[in-house]
Amino acid sequence: MSSASKNDPTSPRSTIMVVDDQPQNVKLVSDLLTVAMGYEVIEAESGYQALELLKKTVPDLILLDVLMPEQDGVETCKIIKENPTLTDIPIIFLSAADDKNLIVQALESGGVDYVTKPFSRAELLTRVRTHLALKKAHDSLKALAEDKDELLGILTHDLKNHLGGMQMSAQLLHDRLERHPTDDKCEHLVGNILLNTTQMLAFVKEFLANSLTERMIQFNAEPVNLAQAANQAVRQYQLAAERKEIEFVCQLNTPSSTIEADPTALKQVLDNLLSNAIKFSASGKKIFVSVSPMKGDCVECCIRDEGPGFTDEDKQHMFRRYARLTARPTAGEPSTGLGLSIVKKLVEAMHGHLLLDSTLGEGATFTVRLPKSRPTKRPNHELRP
Repeated sequence: MSSASKNDPTSPRSTIMVVDDQPQNVKLVSDLLTVAMGYEVIEAESGYQALELLKKTVPDLILLDVLMPEQDGVETCKIIKENPTLTDIPIIFLSAADDKNLIVQALESGGVDYVTKPFSRAELLTRVRTHLALKKAHDSLKALAEDKDELLGILTHDLKNHLGGMQMSAQLLHDRLERHPTDDKCEHLVGNILLNTTQMLAFVKEFLANSLTERMIQFNAEPVNLAQAANQAVRQYQLAAERKEIEFVCQLNTPSSTIEADPTALKQVLDNLLSNAIKFSASGKKIFVSVSPMKGDCVECCIRDEGPGFTDEDKQHMFRRYARLTARPTAGEPSTGLGLSIVKKLVEAMHGHLLLDSTLGEGATFTVRLPKSRPTKRPNHELRP
């Protein structure tokens, strides 16, 4: 299953809850959805049971019978829509009742559609696909709106502060140079300008990288030696680590570390994780980098630092774009809140997993697990040396 299909609500990975007090109706609809479309189905035979199941899992769409004993579909729908975590789930009502007043009540309670029994299989599947596609569009627009708000917050706060600092330093530098052309204090003002421009450029670069990641449809997967890639990344950051008196401790002489990955995406993943480890490590600390094959079909790269670690609150939102964490860079390095979001997207797009193990005050370990490269079978007629 590709990464795209996992994120596509209209794909066979979509989950649909079917709620009906008649077991034969539940089975009929479930069989149709699983056999014809490959959807995953959650079955419930009452409104109460549906609400209990919704505490454990959130489906992409709900098919809800209207006429049920004890708690009917309209009341169940109202309760679902009152829950902020469930309110965006599209609910299609199914009912043998063709009462227009009942249909109006069902739609006013929060339903998006109403299908009368006995229904045409083609009609039901078409409506399910349509509302899943609408939900996907709604979720995308909601995410874009959230990103816009977060970005505007950064533009009005972070970038405004950096630009203000640049403007003030530039003005003071200009004034000093007019009065004292050889004043050594100008060096400090120049340093302020360089620091602020560096922070702004870091944000712009990572923002563009994040936008590019969003638009990537597929990667050029090929065999890549993960140990060699990690070694090259470590060498690239060796000077930055030495400036902070940080030591790399590496275990990269690993056989069988060839994975299936996009070289450019993998480099960006390793770059982000190593630069973060350096940013959040104090002078005199160590960063441990290792590559090892796993049982099964994966190879993992672990990057462990001796930094401040992460709080439980940090762990809940650290992979969101523009996330602000409690830990701060130890030498004033720029931190945009975009790096880990990019890393997670890239790793998952290469069919891998990004894991975090961290205790506050005891550092953090990021583990990247990627699938091993599968050897290509040679055709029988190929000449061999």
